[in-house]
Amino acid sequence: MCISYSGRCLLSNYFTGRDANQGACTHPCRWKYAVVEETRPGEYMPVYENDRGTFIFNSKDLCMIGHVPEMIEAGIDSFKIEGRMKTALYVATVARTYRRAIDDYLKSPEEYRKNLEWYREEIGKCTYREFTTGFYFGKPDADTQIYDASTYVKNYTYLGTVEAVDGRGFVKIEQKNKFTAGQVLEVMKPDGRNVPARVEAIYDEEGVSVDSAPHPKQILYVDLGGAADVHDILRIKL
Repeated sequence: MCISYSGRCLLSNYFTGRDANQGACTHPCRWKYAVVEETRPGEYMPVYENDRGTFIFNSKDLCMIGHVPEMIEAGIDSFKIEGRMKTALYVATVARTYRRAIDDYLKSPEEYRKNLEWYREEIGKCTYREFTTGFYFGKPDADTQIYDASTYVKNYTYLGTVEAVDGRGFVKIEQKNKFTAGQVLEVMKPDGRNVPARVEAIYDEEGVSVDSAPHPKQILYVDLGGAADVHDILRIKL
């Protein structure tokens, strides 16, 4: 859905010196621009950034979870999950959901249809900007763009991935966002299960008990009552 080709966006490099083709895109497609009127027939002033204007390049996010059967029947046998500039939570959620949707459909189309709402709910737990099917069913129109804002829909936030489980059963994580003792988290299992788990206690690297974890990249040991295993992902509803 990039406004340029193959991720080689020149606007980022031109405006900021950060090369999109080397993974450093500043996402100028999401900026707000002022559109200047036609100066003479067929000639326009350049588009420039301003406090007033429109998000003329701001596409909705591509989502095809409701059309897995059409893609499989079209002969597609390899699905690529967008990952550039995305969080580990986004990649894990989307890859896991499509994996289950594909497997369900190959097992039984009825199974896929039965679980369709679950797939949509899971994809909706990612940070996103509404959804579109892009070019899959025709040329995109004005409904595929968001002209009045560049805000995300964010229902869940990523807390960390379980790196180890110690002898007490506490999980070790590098904390990504704030959470507190007493909150109920959601543990994402690789097999598709989402297990609720209460934060019974939090300890820092020195073994000191803390009530909350406000600082990103802290190494923490968290008592989740044995609900999480190595490689599970922790997230919390906002």
